[in-house]
Amino acid sequence: MALIHKADLNPTKIELISGWLSTVPWFTAADGTGNRAEPLAAYRFDDPEGQVGMETHIVRSGNLTLQVPLTYRAGPLEGGDGYLVGTMEHSVLGRRWVYDGCGDPVYVRAFTAAVVDGMDQAPLYAEEGGVRRELPQSMKLETSGMPDGEELVEAPEREPAGWTATLMHHDGWELSLVRVLDLGGRAAPPPSLVGTWEGQREPVVLGWGLPLG
Repeated sequence: MALIHKADLNPTKIELISGWLSTVPWFTAADGTGNRAEPLAAYRFDDPEGQVGMETHIVRSGNLTLQVPLTYRAGPLEGGDGYLVGTMEHSVLGRRWVYDGCGDPVYVRAFTAAVVDGMDQAPLYAEEGGVRRELPQSMKLETSGMPDGEELVEAPEREPAGWTATLMHHDGWELSLVRVLDLGGRAAPPPSLVGTWEGQREPVVLGWGLPLG
């Protein structure tokens, strides 16, 4: 469960993302818009220990549609300096350290559970006047399920040509999180995670996994 606070953020999440994009090697500004990001949708995972917020943003920048996983922490992530997106002031929770989720072990574990085990996104709730109400999701996630033996043998290369992805490793799996999304219906090897959102009816591959060894 993700509890959404009615809060002021400084800088905002989109401002953080926009500033961070110019620093990452997989992003090239397009259409003369620089690195300005426009939000399209998002999905969240639960941290079982309730300490780390996890939110994956789908944004548009120029003619590119990007996937940006973020984690929100109450303090610095040990060894995570290379993945720091920035800090922000949250009017309810105080200062938050924001990281690229691909470098945060809590996010990597959750993404693996989504791809391999079919774990769904966290339900969203808000509290007002002591009353909790559920909020609608801005996108839908689906998993392909585990492949059979033949599919594993015939699996394509880890990063098919032309697909920009970041590799992560957890519990005997290599996970590919797609950074620059393909909106044209391209498929990925199972097990894979796909998503749809308003204005995007064709499922979009968000990531996939391959067993190691």
